[in-house]
Amino acid sequence: MGRVLGAVVLGIVTLVSCVVLVAAVLGTGSAGSVPPASSASAAGGAPGSGGSQPRAAIPSAWVTLYEEAATTCPGLSWALLGAVGTVESDSGQSTAPGVWSGTNSAGAEGPFQFEPATFAAYATVGPGGARPPTPYDPVDAVYSASRLLCADGGGNPSTLRGAVASYNHSETYVNTVLTLAIALGEDPGLSGTVATALSFAAAQLGTPYLWGGTGSGGFDCSGLTQAAYRQAGIVLPRVAQGQFDAGPVLAGGATVEPGDLIFFGTGPSAVDHVGLYVGAGEMIDAPHTGALVRYDDADWSGLVGATRPG
Repeated sequence: MGRVLGAVVLGIVTLVSCVVLVAAVLGTGSAGSVPPASSASAAGGAPGSGGSQPRAAIPSAWVTLYEEAATTCPGLSWALLGAVGTVESDSGQSTAPGVWSGTNSAGAEGPFQFEPATFAAYATVGPGGARPPTPYDPVDAVYSASRLLCADGGGNPSTLRGAVASYNHSETYVNTVLTLAIALGEDPGLSGTVATALSFAAAQLGTPYLWGGTGSGGFDCSGLTQAAYRQAGIVLPRVAQGQFDAGPVLAGGATVEPGDLIFFGTGPSAVDHVGLYVGAGEMIDAPHTGALVRYDDADWSGLVGATRPG
């Protein structure tokens, strides 16, 4: 995930501008206590327009909090903080055990799901936070997470992945956080529906390509995008051509956004591949037999167009 691409802009059937730069995945706000949002989802599960979760993935007050906390660590992206918080507690929108009181089944506490010893080591009172600091206060939790990620190398592109892995050793967790961080960095108002679809796709990275595959044993390109949006409550046709025809197709000159489907082929009636756009010029796709679900540049030749499900 090391490529940064300027905004992908659609021509009538071609990319107008597509310059790839090898750079950091992620670049880089006083908030008082931010109360939990009223809507709920399971902590650690998929974040919640048109789909089953018609709201922003991150409440605006939390975006501001992430932006401010990230400034305490040179190089740390607010979007990385936002991605961790979204995976851990839906950025405060979860009412699952341990988020606002008590612990979860693993003994973790607060919207950033700290183990007590870890919080004790990195506890930070943010502006307007609780004194003494508590993992249940959103300001303290976010500022403490910023301190922890910074200590583990979260402000340096070369050690970023390791910093996320130190927070949670699961490869799926790391892939999901880094994917959401790219998308949030490009679209801070990312919808919960798109975050859910991207989270699903990120969890499939490394899964084998399987012709006709829809999840059991592998995916083909359209099986992956169909399954990702099904997870978000949106029903798509089975094959790439059908998904393109279902639209809505983005007009010429439109900027492709995270969550859009990008289609390739020899023309609008001859679509043979689809990928899920993440941001920064990258898509997740299941490319061909013998390959794995992976990140690919979104500037493949034969671009037909893009759609925005929902």
